[in-house]
Amino acid sequence: MTRLQGRGMPLWARLLLGLVLLLLLVALAAFLYVRSLMAPAGGGPYTLEVKPGDTLAGVARNLEGRGVVKNGDALRFLMRRNGTAGSLKEGLYDLSGQMSLAQVADKLAGPARIPTVNVTIPEGRRIKDLPAIFAKAGFDAAAIRAALGDPSMSPYTKGKQPNLEGFVFPATYEFRPKETAVKVVQTMLDRMETEFTPANVARARALGLEVRDWVILASMVQAEAANDGEMPVIAGVFLNRLREGIALGSDPTVAYGLGKDLPELDRSAGDFTKDTPYSTYTRQGLPAGPINNPGQAALNSILAPKRQLGDGRDALYFLHARDGKIYVNHTYGEHLRDNAVHR
Repeated sequence: MTRLQGRGMPLWARLLLGLVLLLLLVALAAFLYVRSLMAPAGGGPYTLEVKPGDTLAGVARNLEGRGVVKNGDALRFLMRRNGTAGSLKEGLYDLSGQMSLAQVADKLAGPARIPTVNVTIPEGRRIKDLPAIFAKAGFDAAAIRAALGDPSMSPYTKGKQPNLEGFVFPATYEFRPKETAVKVVQTMLDRMETEFTPANVARARALGLEVRDWVILASMVQAEAANDGEMPVIAGVFLNRLREGIALGSDPTVAYGLGKDLPELDRSAGDFTKDTPYSTYTRQGLPAGPINNPGQAALNSILAPKRQLGDGRDALYFLHARDGKIYVNHTYGEHLRDNAVHR
């Protein structure tokens, strides 16, 4: 009996072995638990928006609740271990419950996607039309209107007109949803400024036009032309008439001066004989200011006008006819003839 006991494992050894096995089981269980926490949580796509004042603890709880991570504390631990716990930035993070915990942590440590909203300003729109466009994109229309009404924001308008008409470049812009109205308007002014290169300004001055004169004439071409192809022709007519001292006679300038849209003009009501600083029927030369915000094609047409007819005579009159064509003439008699035939 004593020999059998001697051959068996001592009690202390059996206890030690049991303890080791228990520790191994605990370690294995801990390993498997940690590995499960690192695995995808199984939730769907989720765009996290980090706002000023948000903390990693709050973000982690949110992501756990959304099924993006299995355990928010595990995410915090991992990011602290990686030294990225303070890397959260204001903006958007595109995440998914199909990402591993490490992938989520790496995404949060990287750059945020800045939310933007697209706003399109069509060519030829007036300042008065723009607040409604911005309101549809979620901006404060009153604030936009106030900024557009501040001529001091542009060196070309200050002291010469009551607003920024003409100097807001028509384009599609990306703005942050909460961008200030002043920043929004300044961005559009800065884009217009890129058109005023030294070479372009020199070409305008060679035509006797300062920058503001160039923009005024471009706004008239923008309002008159049915398409970009007509613009150099109309620009040539206006430039020739200015040189010859002939009134420009542009209907859109009359409408602008009366605060009307072009279709609202009423010749029988005397609209064309009412004098305003913008009317090019009652006054010689350019109107008092731009009548809309011209695009690049209109601006370029002034710098590269088509001033002569096929026979070499100066173009002084144009007519948009019912057939969709533009008829250009040198004499008023020819212009009247085309009016009788084509209008």
